[in-house]
Order: sequence, then C-alpha cells, then structure tokens
Amino acid sequence: MDTNYIKDVFTSELSKLMGAVKTCFVGTKGQEHAKKYITGLLSPIERKNGWQMAEARGDKSPYAIQQFIYRGRWNADELMGCCREYVKDELGDDDATLIIDDTGFIKKGKMSAGVARQYSGTAGKIENCQIGVFLTYASPKGFVAINRGLYLPKEWTDDTTRCNRAGIPKDTRFATKPQMALDMLKLAHESDMPFSFVTADSAYGDCRDISIWLESIGKGYVMAVSGKAYVWSGFRQHRISDILKGLFDNSNSNTYDNDSNNDITNSWHRISAGAGSKGEREYDWCLLALNSPQHEGFMRCLLVRRSVSNPEELQAYVCFCPEDTSYQKLVSIAGIRWQIEQNFEELKGDVGLDHYEVRSYEGWYKHITLACIAHALLAVIKATIETDTKFHTAMEIEKTDSLSAFKKGRNL
Repeated sequence: MDTNYIKDVFTSELSKLMGAVKTCFVGTKGQEHAKKYITGLLSPIERKNGWQMAEARGDKSPYAIQQFIYRGRWNADELMGCCREYVKDELGDDDATLIIDDTGFIKKGKMSAGVARQYSGTAGKIENCQIGVFLTYASPKGFVAINRGLYLPKEWTDDTTRCNRAGIPKDTRFATKPQMALDMLKLAHESDMPFSFVTADSAYGDCRDISIWLESIGKGYVMAVSGKAYVWSGFRQHRISDILKGLFDNSNSNTYDNDSNNDITNSWHRISAGAGSKGEREYDWCLLALNSPQHEGFMRCLLVRRSVSNPEELQAYVCFCPEDTSYQKLVSIAGIRWQIEQNFEELKGDVGLDHYEVRSYEGWYKHITLACIAHALLAVIKATIETDTKFHTAMEIEKTDSLSAFKKGRNL
C-alpha cells in the first residue's frame, strides 16, 4: 500500500481527533501540548515517559510535557467524554458490545494514588500495584476503551491524610470495582453510545446490580458467574456450582449437535468462540433455560462452557437476550471478552498506558485518558484503511491483530 496514502490518513484523522477534543484545553498552546503528548504516545520510542517523549520531540527538557500533566488546566473526565463522542462517530455500531474488565499497574512504594498489596490479573498474583477498571467499546470496526477508573482500596478511602497527599478529592468514597463499572455503564448509556450487549468476567457477573440495571433498560448481557452465584429456575434458586456438578456427572455423550438454532436444550454443542493465536477456540457449550424475565420478547438462560481437553473445566454465563438470539451469538459474546487482554496489551505496549511517572490521582487520570485517546486514533485509522482498501498484502493490517505491527508497517 502507498505509504503516502497511510500518512495522509493519519494526518487527516489526527486533525479530526484534535478538532473533537480542542474545547477541553485552554487556548492554542494547551491544544498544541495535547497534540504533542498524543503523538508522543504514538511514537516508536520504547518508553513513553516525560524524558523520552521530550527527547523525541527535540525539547531541551521534559519540563513542558510534565507540567502539561501535573498542572495543566484541563479536566480528564471532560476529555474522556469527547473521546466517547469521537468513538461513537467513527466506530459506533448498534451491534457493539461493552466489555468490563480491570488491569493492574505494578508500582513500588506507597505514595502513588490507590497503590496497595492487591491481586493483579496482569501479574497473576498479589502485588504492590494500582488497579484500573476499564469499559471497552467493541464494535465490528474496532476495540477502544471509552472509560476508566482508578480503584481505591478501603485502606485509602479510610485515610484522609493519605488521600490529601495524593490529590484525591475530599468527597471521594469507597466504591467496589463492580460499582465503578456500573457507573461507567450508566454514563455510556446516557451518552447514547450504541450497543446491544455487555459482557464481563465473574468478578462483575456476580454483581446483581449490573444485570438488574441492564435488564431495566432492555440491554442484553452474557456475564460469567462464579460457582457461588445463584440463579432462579422453577420455584427455587440453584447454586451455580451444583448445576455445573450435575452437568459434569451426566455428560457422558460424545455426540454433538452443531445446528445453530434457538432451542433451549441441555445437549452439548461444539462451537468456536472465535479465532485465537493458535486457531479457532473451540469449546463444548450447553444452554439451560432459566425463569423468564418480565420483559416481553426477552429470555434468560445459563450458557455453560466446557473445555474439550479437560471436561472438568466448566464456566457458566448468565444471559439475558432477545428471544430470537442465536446460540452462536451468545457464544460469540462470551468469546469477545477474552480479546480484552489483547486490547490491554496494545494500550500498554503501543501507546504507553502504563508508562506514566505520576503519583497523583489527577495525574493518573490525565495520562490514562490521553493513552486511551491515542489508542482510539489508531483503531479509527485501522478501520478507515480496512474500509477504503479491498486488497491485502503481507504488510496489510488483516495479517495481524497487533496495532504495534500495524504502526511499524506504516512508519507511524
């Protein structure tokens, strides 16, 4: 593909993005600093910190870029709102899915806002880290984070002095990660972001407040739940762990019904949840009926995933969806959530989501928001090029799911 064409697309989309966010910054100088920060995050430098971005820009010191984050008179939440509008305009789709998940940022010391000894999925163990909760917009055109929140453990919110030192607002109260996620979902809905489903792992699927709210606004969900969760079937509640045990004890059949129909049945279907790095991610799936909701035209069901190689490995998903939703659609929504890990890798590896050097609460939000915007720009460019071109070569983005390879191939 013509390199000049790629550069033209980049220049055009960057101009469009800066036009969408310019009202968030004070004057042309603030807008220029924002543009330099975003392009610095998009640059090929290894670490997107103040010193290296300043060097890449040809600045004598990192002072200007650091002050833009430390003392810049702009609001990160307002900027995130502009990012949502940009994503809605460029990537919006009525069939989109919202994905809830969190990621860890390994940190040393005790001064960074929200840092604590806590479990990090990134590290796979308890580490000294910060935890960010993210809401990702997954449309057929791309995956983009449209909101973020810094989780503050109770040891922080109960310590006023510590919060003051980190610049945490005085009216900040403790909120669980599911509570933070629900607030983000409500804001996305209020912003008229088009979507049809929400998915998340069991840390959020076990929170009934999320599913109850989604049902109240007529939005579907496929939420993983843990064994301790309960569902209603008939006149009583059933513990998920008991349901899964019963399915395992009675699953002796090696025959599979591959018809993608809407019948609720406890037979196993071997279906791919999407392509992975090693090919199609095939699992055995079982769909069980749950009590019908009060919403006409909708149904509730329990989707169960069983590993092909290890039949003892079972995962349940509580689903709420239109009655005409296909089996494959529910499986696909469950599979979409796994792609969030790739999205976090791109955010951290391609645009320096975790390369910040700030300790303050406000500084965290500012850097993270700018990284989300830089990533959104890349996703829009990728979608634009895929739409405008009908052929593929070894250098085309369809040959890889990595935005880093996409950037490298186009000298961005």
